[in-house]
Formats: sequence, C-alpha cells, structure tokens
Amino acid sequence: MEHFQLIYTSRAAEYQAMIAPEDADGQLLDALLALPLPDRPGGWRVLDQGTGTGRLARLLAPHAARIVGLDMHRAMLRENIAQRDQAGARWDLVQADMGRVPMCSHWADLVTAGWAIGHLRGWYPADWKGRIGRVLEEMHRVVAPGGLLVILETLTTGSLAPAPPTGELAEYYAWLEREWGFWRRIIRTDYVFASVDEAVARTEFFFGSQLAEAIRANGWARLPEWTGVWSKQAGVSGTRR
Repeated sequence: MEHFQLIYTSRAAEYQAMIAPEDADGQLLDALLALPLPDRPGGWRVLDQGTGTGRLARLLAPHAARIVGLDMHRAMLRENIAQRDQAGARWDLVQADMGRVPMCSHWADLVTAGWAIGHLRGWYPADWKGRIGRVLEEMHRVVAPGGLLVILETLTTGSLAPAPPTGELAEYYAWLEREWGFWRRIIRTDYVFASVDEAVARTEFFFGSQLAEAIRANGWARLPEWTGVWSKQAGVSGTRR
C-alpha cells in the first residue's frame, strides 16, 4: 500500500493531530469567503470531496445550510465524526469514491476538494488525466449553475517560497488551469507547534525525514507552508464544461 494510503487507512488520528495547528493565521476560511460564492440567505449547500477528518467542513459549517462530506477511507470518516462531535457541528458523511458521487446533479452551491485530488497524479501515473478527469466531471455535475468549484492543493511544506513540490504535481496544476479553466490563488497555511521537537514529532511520519531535518536545521516551531486555492464558477469560461 502506498505511503499516504496507509496513513489514511490506519493513522487518521495521527493525521488529525498533525493538521490541528495548521493554518495558524486563518488564511483558509478568508480565502474561501473571498471567492464569488452565490448569495444564499440560508447558507450554502456544500459537497466536500475527499473530506478526510473534516478540516474544510469544520471551517464552513457556520456558513452552510448543509454539508455532505465524502471520503473513501473509513478511518478518516471515523475521525471526522469525532471532530464533528467535538465542534458541536452537523454535517453528513458518505463513504464513496470521488469519481462516482452518489448525489443528484446540480445540488451543491459549493463543491470543495482539499488536498485529495493531487494524490491521483501519483497513484495512477499512466492514467492520471482519466482518473482526475472523472473527479472533475463529477464536481461539475453536482454543482448548481452559478455555483463554485474549489480545489486546494499543496505548494510545498517547509519552503520559504511557494512551488509545486514535484514535477508531476506541477503538470497537474498547469492542466487544471489550462484545460479546465481554474484560477489559482496562493496563501500561507503555516503550522505553529509548541516547539521544534513537537514539529518533528507530529510531521515526520507524514512528510518524512528530509523535512524533519529541515525543521531542526531552521529551528522551525512555526513550519512554513503554502497552499494553492484553485477556483472556478460553474458556467463561466473554461475549456471544459
């Protein structure tokens, strides 16, 4: 089993402990609320693809009339339930594949996919466009006219400047913009840990020893991270849909 798949199937609680101090300056929610979301007085209907442990659902819950979180990993959904209960919030969860969403067309005002789709670039190198294309088609199917599609992906953890961490991801990001008409914004989503030792202890299992060495060398209790926010309004120009 691939490294990240193993984490998502068996180490969900550790993953949640790692991301808990992420986005220390609250840039994620500000970036989402700054997008041209449709005017819904009662709150938006949100589909959160690859919802994981509920990072985006928790941020969006106060602004949404209903959220449905979808993920294929049962362990992540169990941790998601724990986070939902801890927040005293309400959203629905479905175990399903992002490429086959069990929802009716044009249901959502906002469809999000946070740090999920990019994995398909590495997991299916020979057919990544087909695999990712099916996910994007489903996002376009589920969103209502005038609604918004939002994809969040890494632009590197442990760097002082934003950049795709691999050539494969760079290719995928360019494809999103060129072929699918997504527009990108870059934000900082730094982690803030209590100490350098805690930063290493919480992140090494996920990011590996190279980042752990950089954390120690730079004395990073505040670990720099960059995130790309790709967005597209349904029905607005783009070469697909």
